[in-house]
Amino acid sequence: MSIIKHQVPESGWKGFRRHWRNDFIAAFSVSLVALPLSLGIAVASGVPPMAGIISAVVGGLVVTFFRGGHVAINGPGAGLIAVIIAATMSLDDGSGRAIHYMLAAVVTAGFIQLLLGFFRLGKLANAFPSTVIHGMLAAIGIIIFSKQIHVALGTTSDASTSIGVLKDVLIEIPNINPVIALLSIASLFLLIFHGRINYRLFQFLPAPIWVLFIAIPFAYAFNFLEPHQFGFLGNSYELGPDLLVKIPNNPLDALLFPDFSKINTETFWLAVFSITLIASLETLAIAKAIDKLDPYKRASDANKDLIGNGLGSMISGLLGGLPIIPLIARSSVNIQNNAKTSWSNFYSAIFILLFVLILGPLIQKVPLAALAAILVYTGYKLAAPRVFRQAYEQGLEQLLFLSATVIITLFTDLVWGIFGGIALTLFVHLLLSRLPIDTFFRFIFRPGNQLIKESAQTYRLEIQGIANFLSIIKINALLAKIPEDSNCIIDLSKAHLVDLTIQENLEDFKRRRTKPDSTIDIIGLDQHMASTKHPLALKSLIQSTPVRLTPREQRFQSLAKTNGWDYQVEGNQETSYLQYFQFFETRPIERKSNVISGTYTDQNIPWVISDITFDEGALMATEVYKTTVQIIHLPAVIPLFILEKEHFLDKLFDRVMEMSGQRDIDFQLFTKFSKKFLLKGENEAAIRSFFTPALIEFLEQEDIYHIESNGDALLLFKYLRPAKAEELQKMLDFAQKLLGIIQSTI
Repeated sequence: MSIIKHQVPESGWKGFRRHWRNDFIAAFSVSLVALPLSLGIAVASGVPPMAGIISAVVGGLVVTFFRGGHVAINGPGAGLIAVIIAATMSLDDGSGRAIHYMLAAVVTAGFIQLLLGFFRLGKLANAFPSTVIHGMLAAIGIIIFSKQIHVALGTTSDASTSIGVLKDVLIEIPNINPVIALLSIASLFLLIFHGRINYRLFQFLPAPIWVLFIAIPFAYAFNFLEPHQFGFLGNSYELGPDLLVKIPNNPLDALLFPDFSKINTETFWLAVFSITLIASLETLAIAKAIDKLDPYKRASDANKDLIGNGLGSMISGLLGGLPIIPLIARSSVNIQNNAKTSWSNFYSAIFILLFVLILGPLIQKVPLAALAAILVYTGYKLAAPRVFRQAYEQGLEQLLFLSATVIITLFTDLVWGIFGGIALTLFVHLLLSRLPIDTFFRFIFRPGNQLIKESAQTYRLEIQGIANFLSIIKINALLAKIPEDSNCIIDLSKAHLVDLTIQENLEDFKRRRTKPDSTIDIIGLDQHMASTKHPLALKSLIQSTPVRLTPREQRFQSLAKTNGWDYQVEGNQETSYLQYFQFFETRPIERKSNVISGTYTDQNIPWVISDITFDEGALMATEVYKTTVQIIHLPAVIPLFILEKEHFLDKLFDRVMEMSGQRDIDFQLFTKFSKKFLLKGENEAAIRSFFTPALIEFLEQEDIYHIESNGDALLLFKYLRPAKAEELQKMLDFAQKLLGIIQSTI
């Protein structure tokens, strides 16, 4: 195979010297996200805004040197808002010291988290069902949404439960502050449509900073007018100091210190347990999600992550800050802006510190409603209909696990929600396995799994019994024994039940270990039944029944039959080859379907068209897309390049991105082509030689496709949506003409 892979960036001081430009530019973009989010998370948690800044700074300046991740950004997370609020309320004894007691719980929880990492217990986090973790995050999203929607509308609620707080939104409609609501709605529109505006300059500045760009001038204009009031519908509304961010002129005045006087109480240790559990689960779940986005496929060290974030939480709590975890949204921005090493996390903390020191008076003009809008959107994304739809697509039982976790959490708390979800998951697994209770648990804890060395380069892992989340630690121990460069066959034919968590874990193993010269095959699920077509759906050992084709699938099948092509609805689920294209390096692929394959007979070149469902970001930062791509395997090696549509305003952005090596290759003699397309790649001389006048003139006249070369093949697609049946023929015709020109030059 002739594919050229990226060289993994050096770490430590070598990485600092070589990649500082990439990390510096990425860190600047990250800090623009982190500043408003850190302020908003602190306010939503019921602590002073500077507590969020302290956490973000400690997360960069301290955690960077102790954690196990490479491109993660560390700081305060929205997922801990609910547990911090609950801890503060439970520790409130009326003395006014509740926040100080909570800080003591944060410090203690950080110390326990550090010990978990030191004793290498990070693997225990794998023993939680992934759907229950998503249910926990969805419940947190609903809690955040319910609290912050009132701030965004200028209303209040005294309800004791999240459901009650949500009901109060309808009750409080007559009391909405229209000025605050107008600002919040405008902010939400920016957040929603930011990702759909395809200008690189607009995309470089994250959505939260655009919110501040409209919110701060709004606050200045509002308070500039006399008498600082607007009349609206017969009422008066004032944007007073209580509705703006409060930070001290001297940042040192923001320091708060923990009070450990409650350490001998049960309430204190319940708060510590809750913070430790949620922070540890989020730390490890988010670290795994970030690894999927890393284009260099580096794996985080779970135990080092616990140590680094635990130590950071201790220091943050001692200074008056919040617990520290990896942050998926900020890490996604970091990766998308071409960060190479962990130094970007360090730089982002410096930028945040400089912003606060230099722009303090400006930050004091940020309306709380703008921060609330950011958190409302964050909460919505955590619990969006997409989360429940995705669970349903994975199986009706997964939707049940997710929904039960959410409901239990909303009516009790996060800890009860997690363990309630686990109990229900085990009960349903027991029913689906059709085994006696004692046999079921014996098959979990003593399944008889075997790792067999079949040859010098091939291993077979036979997984038996019940392969669910409780057996994942033992399975991972066997997987760790397989040499890095070996072929591996994972046989699930003797497993009575294979759950979603196990299958996700095996797919992660494939992603981390698959190399061009080695293979990992997962076999033995042909005799298992699944409730949906999703490739990772829970499977039990009963012959599955055929699934009826949709109208679109029937049209594809008919088109393939007419033209003599091969068609499979699900096809081969192997998608590792797509990761050799830069587009999919940072976009985890969920599934491949509707696979049509054939050959351009004139050129004797094979092609494959398939629907690809992929994620942009992960967890709460996830946007799910589906596109139809064509892969064309070439008979000779060509340069690596990416060709895509370019807007006029993007030209203004090119000079900034040239600092990090993302140069647009223009052709002086073909200005129409250079205006129409963004062309980039590492070997500019080879790319210029490859793009002959004939190829350039052809592309100038054709519809714009995303065209990418990995040296061995071409990737083409046009829309971030599934192609219609009639669009397939246009794609095939375009590619055939393109190949005719390419073959004349190679």
